[in-house]
Amino acid sequence: MKQPILSKDGVSYIVPFILITSCFALWGFANDITNPMVKAFSKIFRMSATDGALVQVAFYGGYFAMAFPAAMFIRRYSYKAGVLVGLGLYALGALLFYPAKMTGEYYPFLAAYFILTCGLSFLETSSNPYILSMGTEETATRRLNLAQSFNPMGSLLGMFVAMNFIQAKLNPLDTAARAQLDDAQFAAVKESDLSVLIAPYLAIGIVIFAMFMLILIKKMPHNGDKNHDINFVPTLRRIFSLPHYREGVIAQFFYVGVQIMCWTFIIQYGTPILMAEGMTEQAAEVMSQQYNIIAMVIFCCSRFICTFLLRYINTGQLLMILAIAGGALVCGVIFMHNIYGLYCLVGVSACMSLMFPTIYGIALTGLGDDAKFGAAGLIMSILGGSVLPPLQASIIDRGELFGMPAVNVSFVLPFICFVVIAIYGQRTYMRSKNKLKG
Repeated sequence: MKQPILSKDGVSYIVPFILITSCFALWGFANDITNPMVKAFSKIFRMSATDGALVQVAFYGGYFAMAFPAAMFIRRYSYKAGVLVGLGLYALGALLFYPAKMTGEYYPFLAAYFILTCGLSFLETSSNPYILSMGTEETATRRLNLAQSFNPMGSLLGMFVAMNFIQAKLNPLDTAARAQLDDAQFAAVKESDLSVLIAPYLAIGIVIFAMFMLILIKKMPHNGDKNHDINFVPTLRRIFSLPHYREGVIAQFFYVGVQIMCWTFIIQYGTPILMAEGMTEQAAEVMSQQYNIIAMVIFCCSRFICTFLLRYINTGQLLMILAIAGGALVCGVIFMHNIYGLYCLVGVSACMSLMFPTIYGIALTGLGDDAKFGAAGLIMSILGGSVLPPLQASIIDRGELFGMPAVNVSFVLPFICFVVIAIYGQRTYMRSKNKLKG
């Protein structure tokens, strides 16, 4: 008989699960309203793709900087306290978009993104192991996959808002026309565009504050908070001595990198293809974002399907199969210079859907109370989303390489990421087989 996934020792965790799972949707919104902003900021401030990609450096740099401080805070206090701090910083960062807009400069926006994602780092460091603790260890990966299934729903909303309330409402002047504006005209267009850009962030800041108040007044269980000692270095040595954890941190770095690259640069990839079919630059950008939304719908549906398949297929084996399929589709992205390459890029999302929670669950298996610090290491590996997209942007800025569009060549980086993930899946599968034989 299958074990229930939301109870342990006769205690039901349904209500806490619903509240914490809602946070998964909220950080999904933040992630995917942000990806199209690389292109938006590049146009608004007349910057290169590499400069625009600093949005991702600030965004995912916040995850990296705050992960272990968040783990130490949670170890000292509780998962609930970590969630509240995360929501507070998330709301603060979003609301700081207003003073950033008043300065009219790019870097205050990066500071707001950094503060916002310090909050997301607290949220993810708290919420992922909290979900794992809401039941038996045998059902932990299934439970986390279920919770993570709601993350892409927030992502879909973020993409929809970015497309309809930011991209579609920006001044329709294309990149070439903006370059011809004099200083006064440029300042007027920039002021108008920044007013459009900040509105959704101010709205989500208010929503996050409401969620903060709801969780603050709701009594939550204190799972896994019995040990408040902070033995930082010994704990790190202990968890990094475990191959499945150590390799999981590396695999997660490359997974987050491939996810952000495929979702951020779909606009740069799709725009020239669609413009070749007669669209204006703005229309092509909006249409590319529509393809990104389709990719996220596929991602969401695939997450539920893969969560079901985990009942019958070994987690490492399924991870390996999906990584190989993702690598094959990326080859199509690289070598097809037409709409079929864009279709392949959309299809990659089906292969990525399972990866984050599965790598996370595998890596934290058997860590017990060390899962708080283990979770922090995995959240720090989100640095992949800060390091790899600027590398891809620098390739895209070359224009053409090896007789091919540089944007196509740049997807060699996602291909490498899938190779690393496939190796981790294969090694995980072999470890589980050896364990069964032992």
